[in-house]
Amino acid sequence: MLMDPQLGSPCNSDHGRCPEAETCEAGEALMRRCEDALRLAGLRPTQQRQQLSRILFGNGNRHITADVLYAEAVATGMKISQATIYNTLNQFVELGLLRQIGVDGSRSFFDTNTTVHPHFFYEDEGELVDVPDVVAFDQLPEPLPGYAMERIDVVIHLRRTRQG
Repeated sequence: MLMDPQLGSPCNSDHGRCPEAETCEAGEALMRRCEDALRLAGLRPTQQRQQLSRILFGNGNRHITADVLYAEAVATGMKISQATIYNTLNQFVELGLLRQIGVDGSRSFFDTNTTVHPHFFYEDEGELVDVPDVVAFDQLPEPLPGYAMERIDVVIHLRRTRQG
């Protein structure tokens, strides 16, 4: 897994661009770990994968869609196709570097924080954020025979209320 509690969010927690992201010690460690994970999985750390890694992991924890990643990559001058974006995101999910979170049948976010944690999805803004408090369940169903519970994904959909 790429992120660990000691490295956490290497640059800042407000999801803004850190001017030191590509040179700070924690940022460099994240890039090396991503390269190592790619090699371990038999994937070459190509220039495109490395550039996408910097965009994904160089800003601390974030929730990003494929379209936003594509726009950010193009804004940095990368020549890349949307298919490559999707393929790379899916490869990173398979490697455990990202966690894919489906908020509805047609939209997915990719979370750089791969720990199991709940999310709020703001329907009106189309934004996914971490729930700041612990979510507890009093009772969970027993898994079907032959299955074990792997994790619980919780996405709480929020819509702005109309003020009367």
